[in-house]
Amino acid sequence: MDKVKIKRALISVSDKSGLLELAKTLHSFGTEIISTGGTAKALEAEGIKTINISDVTEFPEMLDGRVKTLHPAVHGGLLARRDLESHMKTIAEHGIVPIDMVVVNLYPFEATVAKPDVKREEAIENIDIGGPSMLRSAAKNADAVAVVVDPARYPAIIEELQANDGSLGLETRLELQKEVFMTTASYDAAIAKYLGDPTGTTDFPDMLAMRFKKLQDCRYGENPHQRAAYYSDLAPAPHTLVNARKLHGKELSFNNVLDINAAWGANQEFSVPAVVVVKHTNPCGVALSADINDAYQKAWDADSMSAFGGVVALNRPVSKKIAEHMKTVFIEVVVAPGFDEDALAILTQKKDIRLLVMDEKRNAHVGEKDFKKVDGGLLVQDMDVSQEDRDEMTIATKRHPTEKEWEDLLFAWRVGKRVKSNTIVLAKDMVTVGIGAGQMSRVISATIAGIKAGERGKGSVLSSDAYFPFRDGVDEAAKVGAVAIIQPGGSIRDEEVIAAANEFDMAMVFTGYRHFRH
Repeated sequence: MDKVKIKRALISVSDKSGLLELAKTLHSFGTEIISTGGTAKALEAEGIKTINISDVTEFPEMLDGRVKTLHPAVHGGLLARRDLESHMKTIAEHGIVPIDMVVVNLYPFEATVAKPDVKREEAIENIDIGGPSMLRSAAKNADAVAVVVDPARYPAIIEELQANDGSLGLETRLELQKEVFMTTASYDAAIAKYLGDPTGTTDFPDMLAMRFKKLQDCRYGENPHQRAAYYSDLAPAPHTLVNARKLHGKELSFNNVLDINAAWGANQEFSVPAVVVVKHTNPCGVALSADINDAYQKAWDADSMSAFGGVVALNRPVSKKIAEHMKTVFIEVVVAPGFDEDALAILTQKKDIRLLVMDEKRNAHVGEKDFKKVDGGLLVQDMDVSQEDRDEMTIATKRHPTEKEWEDLLFAWRVGKRVKSNTIVLAKDMVTVGIGAGQMSRVISATIAGIKAGERGKGSVLSSDAYFPFRDGVDEAAKVGAVAIIQPGGSIRDEEVIAAANEFDMAMVFTGYRHFRH
């Protein structure tokens, strides 16, 4: 059937936003409206006559409302095929009238279980049974029945009804059908997740349901020949990247999002004024300072060649002084907790730069999981939120770090956690001076970091995300002029590595933790 005249509609919603206009439109075309409980009261209060569901089923609501629409008079009216004479004869014999539209949204289960200290009994009572059943019945029979689950759809539905004398076309009904089954699948997944882990303490369930909604299509993926889209969790935490507000610039690309995620994540390692410059998901310049202007300039100068076309993350508002520099260089994205009025005026003159605002409140992602897609499957692990304290670390060498060296070691250790393995970070005065990332050989990462550092490597400290398998990494550090090393330890050649550090009068700290980032 192409167009279906909506002669009878069943409306039962928890979220009543926008409902009145839809109901008025249906009423204007003479549509009979069947309704339940609070929805019926809301419509009647606005002068829209409804038929109580009990008058349709000839059976009262019972069990505190648990049973009201689970009845053949409802589901027979939804599921009967209009093109089959036998179906239409059967419902007529039983006095069942066809229902042409269902407007239903579900009990707010996710909002309920998100409340602190929610009791299991309350969660169970917010599992909708009748709603999903009606949605599924109506959606199964989309050839003859329209079904609306999302209030955001109401304006378009109203427009089509008005343009077609109270009818809806097949294309619309099939689109609505898809929305229903995506909604009910997501709803059931939320329930399954809660019942499988009501306290949020189960690490890795036997079955994993993942639910996302599309934020935008991307122009392309990592490369122009790849299609891509950007999705959000259905209920993302307030301080996560998907909630960033774009103040200016083009839509974010696939690669932009990856780089912003890397830059903001690295920035969140620090509470003092910090600036992180990222290129291809790796930090290329990181600096801390008491003054955000100073931190920005130092982070940019740390590797200005690599910073070209990068993403900059700041954990303090962008000032006019910073903006004056930014307008002279090529930056893809700036993400910060805010922009001074003058800074915004300067930067919005640049057409291509994207400006994003993130809440400055830190989000440690404790208890969250990290997902990595593999061919035919998925790897799941805890997020790496470990932030080792100095008191937990062991000094392995004869010489102990000075207080100044300790500051740089801990800084470099935090930065290295955010660089792709194999990782070597050289730092001095709370600024990175050389970063070697993603090499197959740790000693080559050390060589690259040394090349980037040049003369700035003298007096620096070195961080390695994993242990040194041989002493050659220490030898490279000595060539650069590094005076202290921080690494996990645990190699079968630790004694050889420690002896090399002692030979160069370096201090060496073992953290006991590794921070691979594949």
